[in-house]
Amino acid sequence: MSDARTPGGDPLLSVDGLCTNYGKIRILRDVSLTVGEGEVVALLGLNGAGKTTTMRSILGLTPPRAGSIRYAGQDVTGWPAYKIARLGVGYVPEGRRMFKDLSVLENLQLAENGRSGSWTIARVFDHLPKLAELRARKAGRLSGGEQEMLAIGRALVSNPRLLLVDEPSQGLAPLIVEDVYRILGELKQTGVAILIVEQNALLALKISNRAYVLDSGRIVHAGPAAELAADRDRIRTLMGLEVAAR
Repeated sequence: MSDARTPGGDPLLSVDGLCTNYGKIRILRDVSLTVGEGEVVALLGLNGAGKTTTMRSILGLTPPRAGSIRYAGQDVTGWPAYKIARLGVGYVPEGRRMFKDLSVLENLQLAENGRSGSWTIARVFDHLPKLAELRARKAGRLSGGEQEMLAIGRALVSNPRLLLVDEPSQGLAPLIVEDVYRILGELKQTGVAILIVEQNALLALKISNRAYVLDSGRIVHAGPAAELAADRDRIRTLMGLEVAAR
Protein backbone atom coordinates (compact mmCIF):
# COMPACT_ATOMS: atom_id res chain seq x y z
CA MET A 1 0.00 0.00 0.00
CA SER A 2 1.49 3.35 -1.00
CA ASP A 3 1.73 6.25 1.41
CA ALA A 4 -0.87 9.00 1.13
CA ARG A 5 0.80 12.08 -0.27
CA THR A 6 0.37 15.82 -0.54
CA PRO A 7 -0.65 17.35 -3.88
CA GLY A 8 3.06 17.92 -4.56
CA GLY A 9 3.71 14.20 -4.27
CA ASP A 10 5.41 14.03 -0.87
CA PRO A 11 3.94 12.77 2.42
CA LEU A 12 2.76 15.53 4.74
CA LEU A 13 5.17 14.22 7.40
CA SER A 14 8.28 12.22 6.57
CA VAL A 15 10.67 10.94 9.24
CA ASP A 16 13.81 9.27 7.93
CA GLY A 17 16.54 7.48 9.91
CA LEU A 18 15.73 9.19 13.19
CA CYS A 19 18.13 8.55 16.09
CA THR A 20 17.47 10.25 19.43
CA ASN A 21 19.32 10.06 22.74
CA TYR A 22 18.50 10.95 26.32
CA GLY A 23 21.94 11.86 27.58
CA LYS A 24 24.25 9.06 26.45
CA ILE A 25 21.43 6.52 26.15
CA ARG A 26 20.21 5.84 22.61
CA ILE A 27 16.38 5.67 22.61
CA LEU A 28 15.49 5.74 18.90
CA ARG A 29 17.44 3.75 16.33
CA ASP A 30 16.93 4.57 12.66
CA VAL A 31 13.17 5.26 12.90
CA SER A 32 11.44 6.06 9.60
CA LEU A 33 7.73 6.72 9.05
CA THR A 34 5.35 8.84 7.01
CA VAL A 35 1.92 10.40 7.42
CA GLY A 36 -0.01 11.49 4.35
CA GLU A 37 -2.44 14.36 3.95
CA GLY A 38 -5.72 13.46 5.70
CA GLU A 39 -4.36 10.08 6.79
CA VAL A 40 -4.54 8.45 10.23
CA VAL A 41 -1.43 6.50 11.20
CA ALA A 42 -0.94 4.47 14.38
CA LEU A 43 2.46 4.17 16.05
CA LEU A 44 2.09 1.17 18.34
CA GLY A 45 4.33 -0.37 20.96
CA LEU A 46 4.60 -1.36 24.58
CA ASN A 47 5.61 1.02 27.35
CA GLY A 48 9.24 2.04 26.89
CA ALA A 49 9.36 1.21 23.18
CA GLY A 50 10.22 4.81 22.25
CA LYS A 51 6.82 6.00 21.02
CA THR A 52 6.67 9.23 23.01
CA THR A 53 10.31 10.00 22.21
CA THR A 54 9.46 9.68 18.51
CA MET A 55 6.63 12.15 18.93
CA ARG A 56 8.76 14.57 20.97
CA SER A 57 11.46 14.44 18.31
CA ILE A 58 8.93 15.27 15.58
CA LEU A 59 7.60 18.17 17.66
CA GLY A 60 11.05 19.64 18.31
CA LEU A 61 10.89 18.95 22.04
CA THR A 62 13.71 16.37 22.01
CA PRO A 63 16.10 17.10 19.14
CA PRO A 64 17.36 14.03 17.25
CA ARG A 65 21.04 13.13 17.03
CA ALA A 66 20.70 11.91 13.45
CA GLY A 67 18.11 11.58 10.72
CA SER A 68 15.69 14.05 9.15
CA ILE A 69 12.14 15.31 9.67
CA ARG A 70 10.23 16.90 6.80
CA TYR A 71 6.82 18.50 7.15
CA ALA A 72 4.77 19.94 4.28
CA GLY A 73 7.84 19.90 2.04
CA GLN A 74 10.15 21.66 4.52
CA ASP A 75 13.09 20.19 6.40
CA VAL A 76 12.21 20.98 10.03
CA THR A 77 14.92 18.86 11.65
CA GLY A 78 16.13 20.61 14.79
CA TRP A 79 13.54 23.38 14.62
CA PRO A 80 12.23 24.66 17.96
CA ALA A 81 8.79 23.44 18.98
CA TYR A 82 7.07 26.82 18.61
CA LYS A 83 8.10 27.13 14.95
CA ILE A 84 6.86 23.63 14.15
CA ALA A 85 3.55 24.37 15.89
CA ARG A 86 3.13 27.51 13.77
CA LEU A 87 3.34 25.39 10.63
CA GLY A 88 0.16 23.60 11.69
CA VAL A 89 1.25 20.71 13.90
CA GLY A 90 -1.07 20.19 16.89
CA TYR A 91 -0.25 18.12 19.97
CA VAL A 92 -2.43 16.21 22.43
CA PRO A 93 0.08 15.18 25.11
CA GLU A 94 -0.02 12.14 27.34
CA GLY A 95 -1.50 13.13 30.70
CA ARG A 96 -3.55 15.95 29.10
CA ARG A 97 -1.57 18.87 30.74
CA MET A 98 -3.82 21.89 31.01
CA PHE A 99 -4.35 24.97 33.16
CA LYS A 100 -6.39 23.38 35.94
CA ASP A 101 -7.41 26.66 37.60
CA LEU A 102 -8.84 28.03 34.35
CA SER A 103 -12.19 27.15 32.83
CA VAL A 104 -12.68 24.98 29.76
CA LEU A 105 -13.40 28.09 27.70
CA GLU A 106 -10.34 29.92 29.02
CA ASN A 107 -8.10 26.95 28.18
CA LEU A 108 -9.42 26.98 24.62
CA GLN A 109 -8.98 30.73 24.31
CA LEU A 110 -5.36 30.47 25.43
CA ALA A 111 -4.70 27.76 22.85
CA GLU A 112 -5.80 29.90 19.90
CA ASN A 113 -2.59 30.94 18.15
CA GLY A 114 -3.92 33.21 15.42
CA ARG A 115 -3.38 30.62 12.67
CA SER A 116 -6.23 31.01 10.21
CA GLY A 117 -8.55 28.09 9.63
CA SER A 118 -11.99 26.66 10.20
CA TRP A 119 -11.43 25.30 13.72
CA THR A 120 -12.98 27.99 15.90
CA ILE A 121 -14.01 27.47 19.51
CA ALA A 122 -17.62 27.35 18.31
CA ARG A 123 -16.79 24.53 15.89
CA VAL A 124 -14.95 22.62 18.62
CA PHE A 125 -18.05 22.92 20.79
CA ASP A 126 -20.16 21.62 17.89
CA HIS A 127 -17.94 18.53 17.53
CA LEU A 128 -17.48 18.10 21.29
CA PRO A 129 -20.85 19.13 22.76
CA LYS A 130 -19.87 17.88 26.21
CA LEU A 131 -17.21 20.60 26.32
CA ALA A 132 -19.84 23.20 25.47
CA GLU A 133 -21.85 22.06 28.49
CA LEU A 134 -18.75 22.34 30.67
CA ARG A 135 -17.36 25.60 29.26
CA ALA A 136 -17.48 27.39 32.63
CA ARG A 137 -16.07 24.52 34.71
CA LYS A 138 -12.45 24.64 35.83
CA ALA A 139 -10.28 22.11 34.01
CA GLY A 140 -9.07 20.66 37.31
CA ARG A 141 -12.64 19.57 38.11
CA LEU A 142 -13.10 17.59 34.89
CA SER A 143 -13.02 13.80 34.74
CA GLY A 144 -10.15 12.10 32.91
CA GLY A 145 -12.26 11.61 29.79
CA GLU A 146 -13.45 15.22 29.85
CA GLN A 147 -9.85 16.40 30.20
CA GLU A 148 -8.85 14.29 27.18
CA MET A 149 -11.66 15.93 25.17
CA LEU A 150 -10.42 19.35 26.29
CA ALA A 151 -6.87 18.43 25.26
CA ILE A 152 -8.15 17.45 21.80
CA GLY A 153 -10.23 20.63 21.54
CA ARG A 154 -7.30 22.76 22.63
CA ALA A 155 -5.14 21.26 19.87
CA LEU A 156 -7.87 21.76 17.26
CA VAL A 157 -8.33 25.50 17.87
CA SER A 158 -4.73 25.96 16.74
CA ASN A 159 -6.04 24.79 13.33
CA PRO A 160 -3.60 21.93 12.78
CA ARG A 161 -2.98 20.25 9.47
CA LEU A 162 -1.41 17.37 11.41
CA LEU A 163 -2.50 16.28 14.90
CA LEU A 164 -0.16 14.23 17.09
CA VAL A 165 -2.03 12.34 19.82
CA ASP A 166 -0.02 10.66 22.59
CA GLU A 167 -1.61 7.70 24.45
CA PRO A 168 -5.25 8.89 24.35
CA SER A 169 -6.45 5.80 26.24
CA GLN A 170 -3.99 6.22 29.11
CA GLY A 171 -5.70 6.01 32.51
CA LEU A 172 -9.26 6.07 31.15
CA ALA A 173 -12.11 3.62 31.72
CA PRO A 174 -12.95 1.43 28.68
CA LEU A 175 -16.24 3.21 27.90
CA ILE A 176 -14.51 6.60 28.01
CA VAL A 177 -11.72 5.31 25.77
CA GLU A 178 -14.29 4.23 23.18
CA ASP A 179 -15.82 7.71 23.29
CA VAL A 180 -12.42 9.36 22.78
CA TYR A 181 -11.73 7.11 19.79
CA ARG A 182 -15.17 7.86 18.37
CA ILE A 183 -14.18 11.54 18.44
CA LEU A 184 -10.84 10.81 16.75
CA GLY A 185 -12.66 8.79 14.10
CA GLU A 186 -14.96 11.74 13.44
CA LEU A 187 -11.95 14.05 13.12
CA LYS A 188 -10.58 11.76 10.43
CA GLN A 189 -13.61 12.68 8.31
CA THR A 190 -12.72 16.40 8.54
CA GLY A 191 -9.42 15.91 6.72
CA VAL A 192 -7.03 16.45 9.62
CA ALA A 193 -4.06 14.08 9.41
CA ILE A 194 -3.48 12.24 12.70
CA LEU A 195 -0.52 10.33 14.15
CA ILE A 196 -1.65 8.31 17.18
CA VAL A 197 0.84 6.88 19.66
CA GLU A 198 -0.84 4.03 21.50
CA GLN A 199 -0.42 0.77 23.46
CA ASN A 200 -4.06 -0.25 22.89
CA ALA A 201 -3.47 -1.68 19.43
CA LEU A 202 -6.93 -2.79 18.39
CA LEU A 203 -8.65 0.52 19.13
CA ALA A 204 -6.03 2.53 17.27
CA LEU A 205 -6.07 0.16 14.30
CA LYS A 206 -9.85 0.54 13.89
CA ILE A 207 -9.55 4.17 12.81
CA SER A 208 -6.10 4.09 11.17
CA ASN A 209 -5.10 3.74 7.54
CA ARG A 210 -1.63 2.41 8.29
CA ALA A 211 0.34 1.26 11.32
CA TYR A 212 3.89 1.04 12.55
CA VAL A 213 5.06 -1.01 15.52
CA LEU A 214 8.02 0.20 17.55
CA ASP A 215 10.10 -2.07 19.77
CA SER A 216 13.23 -1.03 21.68
CA GLY A 217 13.54 2.10 19.57
CA ARG A 218 13.26 0.35 16.19
CA ILE A 219 10.41 0.00 13.71
CA VAL A 220 9.66 -3.73 13.54
CA HIS A 221 6.49 -3.59 11.43
CA ALA A 222 4.92 -1.26 8.88
CA GLY A 223 1.80 -1.86 6.82
CA PRO A 224 -1.94 -1.38 6.35
CA ALA A 225 -3.83 -1.12 9.64
CA ALA A 226 -6.63 -3.42 8.50
CA GLU A 227 -4.21 -6.23 7.71
CA LEU A 228 -2.55 -6.03 11.12
CA ALA A 229 -5.92 -5.79 12.92
CA ALA A 230 -7.05 -9.00 11.21
CA ASP A 231 -3.95 -10.93 12.28
CA ARG A 232 -4.19 -11.39 16.04
CA ASP A 233 -1.23 -13.78 16.07
CA ARG A 234 0.91 -11.10 14.45
CA ILE A 235 -0.17 -8.57 17.07
CA ARG A 236 0.67 -11.06 19.81
CA THR A 237 4.11 -11.56 18.34
CA LEU A 238 4.76 -7.83 17.99
CA MET A 239 3.15 -6.46 21.14
CA GLY A 240 2.28 -9.26 23.57
CA LEU A 241 -0.85 -11.26 24.40
CA GLU A 242 -2.38 -8.79 26.86
CA VAL A 243 -2.58 -5.94 24.36
CA ALA A 244 -3.78 -8.17 21.53
CA ALA A 245 -6.65 -9.55 23.58
CA ARG A 246 -8.29 -6.18 24.21
